[in-house]
Order: sequence, then structure tokens, then C-alpha cells
Amino acid sequence: PPPPPRSYGGGGGGSGDAADSGGASDGAGGRAGILGMFLAGWAARVAADPQFPFKVLMEELVGVTACVLGDMSSRPNFGLNELDFVFSTLVVGSILNFVLMYMLAPTPGAYSLGSRVATLVSKGTTFAVVGFGAGLMGTAISNGLIALRKRMDPAFETPNKAPPTLLNAGTWALHMGISSNLRYQTLNGVEFLLGNVMPPPVFKVSVIALRCMNNVLGGMSFVLLARLTGAQKSDKPASSDSEAKERLI
Repeated sequence: PPPPPRSYGGGGGGSGDAADSGGASDGAGGRAGILGMFLAGWAARVAADPQFPFKVLMEELVGVTACVLGDMSSRPNFGLNELDFVFSTLVVGSILNFVLMYMLAPTPGAYSLGSRVATLVSKGTTFAVVGFGAGLMGTAISNGLIALRKRMDPAFETPNKAPPTLLNAGTWALHMGISSNLRYQTLNGVEFLLGNVMPPPVFKVSVIALRCMNNVLGGMSFVLLARLTGAQKSDKPASSDSEAKERLI
């Protein structure tokens, strides 16, 4: 059977020589090896898809903005009472969106349905692990900012309890392994097809529109998942209509 579809792996889309020459020494040599692997992988992705840098740029600028707006729109009071959660989503989302783009750069081929399903499962597992690690990082950053704020202003009280670290990381793992994996694999395939039939200016506009919609959907789906798992929930009960009207007066 044909091999699974070639979505480039985490560091490696380039030549083995670059990786071997970079990893020969410890310390600075090891860091240079990692950087060399990344640069080689980046070059391979650009060679396979000249529009790859533009897609990454739009993902980080337009996509992350849309993701944050989708996240905030799914929260009470447009997320203004939960800015700590929103910031955590912003940090983790920025990291994960780049990882998704880098690791899911597709190449065409006559792949069987079984090979495509195997790739979907293997990438989902990889992204779940990455999502768990990024979730730990995002929670640590969010909790650190809250602690710093309390140190500067002892009277400050957070509107929400800090999310359980492992539960929040597990929620990110589920989101990455299932929702993000399905959405980005589909999106990358659609973009790859559109790039072959659309003029470059029209294609770039379609990339912006598609990534906006994808990230808004991603932000909203994460909030729903976080509510379901209990990783993120507001401590303040919903106000009655009369209380809301009083605040507006």
C-alpha cells in the first residue's frame, strides 16, 4: 500500500545532512542543530508550496485575531470579565497555530483512504501531546500574570478561579487532537486545491477569509469544550435582567 500522505513532521522536512551537521556537538552546537533542522524544514515547505509563508503570516495575524474574537464572543460580557482566560487562549493559540501550520504542510499524491485515515489519527495524537504541553505553558503564564497583579495590587481579586492546570492542559489536548486536527487538515487540503485553480490575488483573499472563519469557529469550539470539561468557568452567576438594566443606567 502507498505510504501515508506526507505532512511534514515537526522538524524535519529538509535533508538529513543538515540535521546531521547540526547535531554533532553539545551546547551551542545542539541549539544550532535544532535551528538548522527548523530552517531546512521551512525551506522544504516553501519549495513544496510557495504560498506557505503567506499562509503562516495570515494564520498568525488574521487567524489568531479571529480566534480571540471568537473566544471572547462565546463568553459573558464579551469576555471582559475573563480577560485572564482570553489572554491564556491568545498565548497558547499563537503557539499552536504555528505548530499546526508547520506540521501539516501537505504534498500531493495518490494516497489511499486508509493512508489518509492513518495520517489523521497519527497527527491527532501528535497534536494532542503538543496541545497538552502548550496548555501547561498557557496556564502557567496566566497564573503568573495574576500573581504579579496581586503582588502589585493586594486589593485585586480575579473574577474567576485559576483553572486546574492538568485539566486545562487536557482540554487543550482534546481541542488540538480532535477539533484543530480535523479543521486544519480539511482547510489545508481545500487551500491546496484552490491554489491550483485561482489567480494569486483571488487565492490570497480566499486564504484570509477561510482562515478567519476557521479560527472564529476554533475559538468558539474551545470555549464550549472548556465549559464542558470545567476547565474554564466563570465564578460570577449570571445577573438578572433588572441588575443588568441598573448597570446600564
